[in-house]
Amino acid sequence: MTAIALLSSGLDSVTSVAAVLEKTDVKMALIFNYGQRAVKREIQNSIKVCEHFGLDYRVLDITWMQEITNTSLVNTNTDVPKLSMDEISEDADPSITVESAKAVWVPNRNGILINIAAAYAESMDCEYVIVGFNKEEAVTFPDNSPEFITAIDDSLSYSTQNGVKVLAPLIGMNKKEIVARAIELKAPLEYSWSCYHGADAPCGECESCTRRRRAFEAAGAKDPLLVRLGKQ
Repeated sequence: MTAIALLSSGLDSVTSVAAVLEKTDVKMALIFNYGQRAVKREIQNSIKVCEHFGLDYRVLDITWMQEITNTSLVNTNTDVPKLSMDEISEDADPSITVESAKAVWVPNRNGILINIAAAYAESMDCEYVIVGFNKEEAVTFPDNSPEFITAIDDSLSYSTQNGVKVLAPLIGMNKKEIVARAIELKAPLEYSWSCYHGADAPCGECESCTRRRRAFEAAGAKDPLLVRLGKQ
């Protein structure tokens, strides 16, 4: 199999790339700048991940997306929600994570990124676009769901001559399972960046940081990124 990978340097995208490399020839990783707060960290860490795997990569500027969204991921005048472990638990009020998802939603981001990647895939005669979609985030982000993959595959069957498809190797996993899989694969998680912010170290308070912390604790493992930064 041949593929183009979407790489944000997040826990999920890094593990997804590691998971497919044994059976898939990843021709290129695409790293996007859409004006997100953590863009410098994401680009820096994604490049390190690509160097680790020996992958070619492109950094693509789509900062025009800043003009069409007020998401707190881009708009620094808006606060990024902070969520505790209790607030993301299965027993928590689901409206809390729904509201958090709304605050960090970027209009059609995954649709745009996948279609750009599909264009690269078609031009390079690749069969797949690799994404880090997973079971846990699909609960509040519909563009991480199996239904979305089915729908966009159907669309790509019309918009690409070679019928590019989306491949999501983690689609049935929660974050704990993703951490366990990453450790098994010896994925370079020391370079993964999940935080919505781009400071010297993860904030530890945004929903993405909290989910990551919960996953490592549940897996009984230290976070290699925090170890590298001397924070754990």
